[in-house]
Amino acid sequence: MPNRTLKAVGLGHHSHENDKDVVLSSRLQLDFDCPGRHHFSVVFDSEASLPRSWDCPVCWSVSARSDGVLAEVPTVKPVRTHWDMLRERRSLPELEELLAERLALLRDGTIGPGAPPRLFGRTKRAA
Repeated sequence: MPNRTLKAVGLGHHSHENDKDVVLSSRLQLDFDCPGRHHFSVVFDSEASLPRSWDCPVCWSVSARSDGVLAEVPTVKPVRTHWDMLRERRSLPELEELLAERLALLRDGTIGPGAPPRLFGRTKRAA
């Protein structure tokens, strides 16, 4: 009777392929200098878009390239306030008209702290 046992390969994954007939792509090595005086290199594919900065593997601060290419300054969008968004929807004359209407309602007592309670958008009627 033939021996039908399986050979154990090991606990990890081991590839049974070899490097025969494998052509690697061309590589490019970039050097980076950290503000904390660390110097390190990163290897990239020659066709890849090269970064202008890289995080230092020692202290994780942003490092600049050693070849003098400066990092881009990120463009910061200005913060849009409530007034800015309101001005996108309304003109100043429209806003002045709305303000006059609301002030008139406030003076009449229809709205505001002394106004009667409102239920479902309608005022309560006295019985």
